[in-house]
Amino acid sequence: MNGIILINKERGYTSRDIVNIVSKILNTKKIGHTGTLDPMAEGLLILTVGKCTKLCDYLTSEYKEYIAEFKLGYLTDTLDDTGNIIKRSNKIVQKDEIINIINSYKKEYFQTVPLYSAVKVNGKKLYEYARNNIDIELPKRKVIIKNIDILNIGETIKIKCLVSKGTYIRSLIDDIGKSLGTYATMTKLVRIRQGNYIIDNSYTIEDIKNNNFKIITIEEIFNEAERINIDNELYQRVINGNILDNIYNNEYVLFFYKNKLISVYKEYEKSKIKPLIML
Repeated sequence: MNGIILINKERGYTSRDIVNIVSKILNTKKIGHTGTLDPMAEGLLILTVGKCTKLCDYLTSEYKEYIAEFKLGYLTDTLDDTGNIIKRSNKIVQKDEIINIINSYKKEYFQTVPLYSAVKVNGKKLYEYARNNIDIELPKRKVIIKNIDILNIGETIKIKCLVSKGTYIRSLIDDIGKSLGTYATMTKLVRIRQGNYIIDNSYTIEDIKNNNFKIITIEEIFNEAERINIDNELYQRVINGNILDNIYNNEYVLFFYKNKLISVYKEYEKSKIKPLIML
């Protein structure tokens, strides 16, 4: 079994929880995921199965889209509603100001990684520093907020945003609060898209238990790749994992032998390709 499964994760589960549950249902240990969702987050989680566990880098490089909700006036240590309130503000912010500030975040900027995250500093995860009350300088990452739309402004503010790999939505919301001269804390997060994959085509854990799901195959994942049927001579080179000249003018090449997919090759230099998946 090789491919990917689109899961609609419920709040309360870790991404690892989902991997473990599906692993047990499908009776395979060869399962991974692409892009962690915090336990409080919901939505699209892509599971990689079998040989496709090697595709994590390929799948996580894509833009992700979220719908998020947040409230103004208070801040928690985790930047979301699972944490402890550490600051409050009584500042009244006008609707026009909220609109202008949110729209101003459609940009590229250096975002501070949240303290409660799995990013490592000096070999230790940041949340380990937090749990041990150890002060640490938080790293910054360049992120791209490709698009941000305001869906509702009321007691709770609701936004939809399309962002680059490595973007923390709770940090984005925290930054929006700071720009408004107050505090902002995320109360809900749903991932609705990752690359070409959308939540509408995902399955619940109950669907998986009831065998009501579809695995997206390697051929479907690389639907825009070059497809090459090879002869006996090239077959020997491909199954041996040889580096080949890229005469195919495509970043990814699917090699077939006797109409069966045997390998996915990836461009790694301008004129060379090497194996990504060997089947």
